[in-house]
Amino acid sequence: MYFNQISVVGLGCQSYCIGCPASKKMMVVDPKRDIQDYLEIAFQEGMNITHIINTHLHADHVSGDQELSAATGADIYINDSLEINYPHKNIEHGDILTLGAAKIEVLHTPGHTPNSISLVVTDTSRSSEPQMILTGDLLFVGDIGRPDLPGAEILDEQVENLYNSLYKTLANYPDHLEVYPAHAEGSLCGRGMSAKKSSTLGYERKANHMLCFNSFEEFKNDITSAFPVKPKSFAHIIATNRKGADLLDACTMDKRLTPRHFQELMEDKGTLILDTRGSAAYGGFHIPGSINIGFEKQLANWVGMVIDPKSELLLVVDDREAYDRMTTELHRIGYDAIIGYLSGGINAWLMSGRPVEQLTQISPLQLQLLLGPDCPKILDVRTLAEWDSGHIHQARHLPLTDILEGNIPDMDKNQEIILQCGSGYRSNIAASFFKEAGFTNLKSLAGGIFAWSNANLPLV
Repeated sequence: MYFNQISVVGLGCQSYCIGCPASKKMMVVDPKRDIQDYLEIAFQEGMNITHIINTHLHADHVSGDQELSAATGADIYINDSLEINYPHKNIEHGDILTLGAAKIEVLHTPGHTPNSISLVVTDTSRSSEPQMILTGDLLFVGDIGRPDLPGAEILDEQVENLYNSLYKTLANYPDHLEVYPAHAEGSLCGRGMSAKKSSTLGYERKANHMLCFNSFEEFKNDITSAFPVKPKSFAHIIATNRKGADLLDACTMDKRLTPRHFQELMEDKGTLILDTRGSAAYGGFHIPGSINIGFEKQLANWVGMVIDPKSELLLVVDDREAYDRMTTELHRIGYDAIIGYLSGGINAWLMSGRPVEQLTQISPLQLQLLLGPDCPKILDVRTLAEWDSGHIHQARHLPLTDILEGNIPDMDKNQEIILQCGSGYRSNIAASFFKEAGFTNLKSLAGGIFAWSNANLPLV
């Protein structure tokens, strides 16, 4: 049997190739939208992709099932209780799919969604006993799937389903069964996943606190105590996956724009400028009205929280390679209305004589000198947990999630305000929203609390 795990850094998405070189058949489970990895694996291993399975209706990324089926002719398999608006084959609890030495049994394991499935995999060339389970978004390494995404009206039912799937359905399987989830660290489909990408049932039963409750009541109280933030992109992604995503051939992939054309498009109503450069580069010069979400590990999640997925996007990038990487990231989460990018980058804009703005980056030592009775207002945009772990004495807490919801305090818009986060990444995002609200004297703490601490400056 052949087995391979493919991971997407940042989103934390994990997909799988399962097959048998002898039978020349391969299955792809929970494919990402950019499918080249699967095509190369199939070619290198001498297999044909014949089956595509989604363990559930994904909320955090657009499925690659349409791309992969169009490229290979493989059938798409979906739980028969899930309403999907594109051609597929139904599978249900207890069904068994055989690809040579690979035997895959379908388990109905609702909880993250009402229709979620897991896949129990046996390598019959080695043993008749199952070797691994692909848990989808039921069980992660160190965490479990969140049950709130399908809606508040069925939350109680989902919590009970989640408990039964984890504590009853999985109870039928031995400790040595290997666990391969659909997500790892970085995903917002759970609260605190491990960076480790696989585990065993036995280890999770000992170390995953969500599997260690003595009663359903204890489990319910914990799982419903807090849910991760729900990006505005999730509803759009769910709808896209339900109808089947458009093929990427239909999306604009490469459109170089001169500064003149870029300006004409940005002045059209609804067009949004996304500047993906680093914090310092954006602070030096940027196009007025642009939003800075730098190309970092969590880029896709922040785009999903900050930008309406229906927005028409103009990109500011360093070069063509960065544009290609960015479009891949955006297509993965359903942001397909990419109008184009500024050819020549910000330098071309500057040389054309068009207006620019700056966001002054202030160093920790510079900020330390300003502390005192006449200190500018310092706004810490990190989470409450980060704030509680230590903050600058004269800072005020204003989480970025509040800013994104429009909860900007009524303050003098001409006063000096220093925005600060963990590394300088989120403070630049916050600055974009403060500028949009009319604030004129903004600065960002370069390097954030990370740099502050490395400068051996005190926190309270």
